Amino acid sequence: MPDRDWKRELTDIVRREMKEIPEAGGISGASESLEPAVSEAEDRFVYTVTADDGEMTVKQILKRRMGFSSRLLQKLKSGGKVMRNGVQVRLFADVIEGDVIRVQLPEERCSFLPEDIPICPVYEDEDLLVIDKQPGIVVHPTKGHPSGTIANGLMRYMERSGHSFKIRFVNRLDRDTSGLLIVAKNSHCQDSMMKQMKRNQVEKTYLAVVHGMIPEENGTVDLPIGRPQEDSVQRWVMEDGYPSVTHYRVLQRFAGKKTEEEPPSGFTFVRLKLETGRTHQIRVHMAYTGHPLVGDSLYGREEPQLIGRQALHAASLSFFQPVSGQKIVCEAPLPADMKKLIEKLSI
Repeated sequence: MPDRDWKRELTDIVRREMKEIPEAGGISGASESLEPAVSEAEDRFVYTVTADDGEMTVKQILKRRMGFSSRLLQKLKSGGKVMRNGVQVRLFADVIEGDVIRVQLPEERCSFLPEDIPICPVYEDEDLLVIDKQPGIVVHPTKGHPSGTIANGLMRYMERSGHSFKIRFVNRLDRDTSGLLIVAKNSHCQDSMMKQMKRNQVEKTYLAVVHGMIPEENGTVDLPIGRPQEDSVQRWVMEDGYPSVTHYRVLQRFAGKKTEEEPPSGFTFVRLKLETGRTHQIRVHMAYTGHPLVGDSLYGREEPQLIGRQALHAASLSFFQPVSGQKIVCEAPLPADMKKLIEKLSI
């Protein structure tokens, strides 16, 4: 018997004697009612050990080859299932070439109250849901907005579609910003998406209408953003702020009309691409450069005669599917209120 096989057999015999790992029939002493609920849809995380993996443990395979985070590994200890060749094992079990490691994640749910808030899916698979968020709706329940949020609408969406997952928002949009919002259906995919964002592999493009006619066709705003006061929601450009980079390209300019209150300044319809993702980044950068978003009550002014919110829309997203690695591109059309705004400015 090869030395590696002998080591495996001896290790498993000792652990079975100590009742540290289950037999093929299940964990000794555990009743069916105590076994964690596992979604069959999660039976997709599979890895076959190769000769290049050396003398790794199951835990090392999960971290180094399958990309599971330390936090998720802790959850797997108490909730999910990790199997080697069809038999549930502990994370410190060893592996050899040809072993098949399979992971089933624990099924998780949220306790938010389901509400009839429209949800518009743009892309969905077993791991992710991308929706086109309407303006005027808060993403996640807070003390100030305990209900009437996108999360509440997603609970209703799950009821109607027969799905069940814990809601994990990968990106956030302000209440009055419309557009693409990513929801991860499990913690592994949330971790993967957050890593992609840190590596700038998630491309985010926005459309906005700003005050003033930007003279150059394209440009970059590279200015740090921070919070002047801890108890304020407002951010601003600060020397000791976080690095923040926004690229923009002019799509259309509007001359505007002269009024008794102020001379004509015009407007610009722009496409913006974020290199970083700070809170209020686009709103802060554009306001600081003298081109606040139309209708932005926090960094500019309310303009109900033009639009009832800041004219900002998350128009496109591209990322890599966490399990398959396939590149996914999502787009959301310009919403009706921003179309009407552009029509008004074009007259």
